[in-house]
Amino acid sequence: MTGFPKMKKTAQALYSRVLRDTVKSHTARSMELSGSLMSNVEQVERNVVFSPLSLQMLLSLTAAGSNGRTQDQMLRFLNSKSKEQLCSFSSYLMSSVLFDGASIGGPHLCFSNGVWVDKSVILKPSFKHVVNNFYKADLEQLDFRTEPDEVSDQVNSWAEKKTNGLIKKILPTGMVNPLTRLVLANALYFKGMWNKKFDASTTKDYDFHLLDGGSVHVPS
Repeated sequence: MTGFPKMKKTAQALYSRVLRDTVKSHTARSMELSGSLMSNVEQVERNVVFSPLSLQMLLSLTAAGSNGRTQDQMLRFLNSKSKEQLCSFSSYLMSSVLFDGASIGGPHLCFSNGVWVDKSVILKPSFKHVVNNFYKADLEQLDFRTEPDEVSDQVNSWAEKKTNGLIKKILPTGMVNPLTRLVLANALYFKGMWNKKFDASTTKDYDFHLLDGGSVHVPS
C-alpha cells in the first residue's frame, strides 16, 4: 500500500510535464502565426495589440468543427495529435488558466468566445456540445442572408459587453454580407491591481517616441 502515494506523485509529475510541453508547443505556434499576421498589417507605424491565445482558441474551435483532410491539416498546424486532445487542452485553459479571480479578490479576467452561424447551416449536436462545454462559447444562429447588418450589430454588441465597453466595434460596416455563413470571435478583458503600485511622487512626464518619428508626453 505504501507504493500508491509515490505512483500518484509520479502520475502528477508526468501530467505536469505533458501539460507544460503542450503549452510551450501551442504558444510557439500562436506566436509564429501572430508574427506572420503582424507583418501584413497595413499601417505598421501604429501601435498594435494582439492576443496569440485568442488566435489559438479560435483556430482550435475551427478545427473542432472540421473533419477529414481539413481537420488533419489544422491539427498538424496546431501541434495536436487529435481533436480530443485539442478540445481537452482548450477546456483546461478556459476553466483553469483563464479563471476570473474577481470573486475571490483577484484580477477581473473575461476571456470569451462567440460563434454566430447562418440559419441555413445545420449544426451537429456533437459540435454544439463541444462549443458549449469545452470552449464555453456563446452560440447563435442568425439570418445572414437577409439581415447581415443586424448580425454585425449583434457581434459588436457582444464584444462591447464582454470588454466592459472598451471595444465597441470589431466588425466594420460591410464586413458581414449575404454570402457570409460563419463568424467566430474572441474577447479578452483584464483589470487588476499592480502587485507593486507606482509611487506618484516619482512619476513624471517624459517623451515617448513613436514609430513615425513623432513623440508624445506620457507619465513614466
